[in-house]
Amino acid sequence: MYVPQAFVMGEPEMQDFLEARASGHLVTVGADGLPDATLLPIIVDGDRVLGHLGRKNPQWGRIAPGSPGLVVVSGADAYVSPSWYAAKAEHGRVVPTWNYTEVHLRGAVTVHDDPDWVLDVVTRLTERHESHRDQRWHLSDAPEKYLRGQLLGIVGIEVVVESVEGKAKLGQNRSDADRFGAVEGLRAEPGVSSHVVADDMEAALER
Repeated sequence: MYVPQAFVMGEPEMQDFLEARASGHLVTVGADGLPDATLLPIIVDGDRVLGHLGRKNPQWGRIAPGSPGLVVVSGADAYVSPSWYAAKAEHGRVVPTWNYTEVHLRGAVTVHDDPDWVLDVVTRLTERHESHRDQRWHLSDAPEKYLRGQLLGIVGIEVVVESVEGKAKLGQNRSDADRFGAVEGLRAEPGVSSHVVADDMEAALER
């Protein structure tokens, strides 16, 4: 990922970003050189990314043991109009851009075709997403025989992370006046993603 210095995410910032997100695109390349990608629920556990793929998804069968993979975890993104910049009125030398945040995790991929290993990951994923609910659903709520049958329909994925890159492209290369103007403009947009990017830009301005 191309990351100009102004947009580099620091370690604490990347950690917070990953803790707040629960999915990522797993990108791998088969022996034929063709890339595969699947959006999957993930847990980032230290230097490992854990998840699962459907057994019918051909991607897992094309992953050679220990082959390199990439997990792309994306934040909100939005179009930024140059009409929001203070610089437009000053000299007009402005163009549109796109603001976003994203983290890339690279490392060796292992497929775990083991129901007990997969059960552990599914349990942890379920607990993560049910923990805040008043009426939580637990895996034990489903009949064990049914649950075991469902586990046979997925395989586990483990990425041992060797490198992490984070990019927060939030206008840090522009003046504060331009950045505040973009925040105002994004808040007036109808899309939720634009409002989240505005929040991200404000947080970056405070750092």
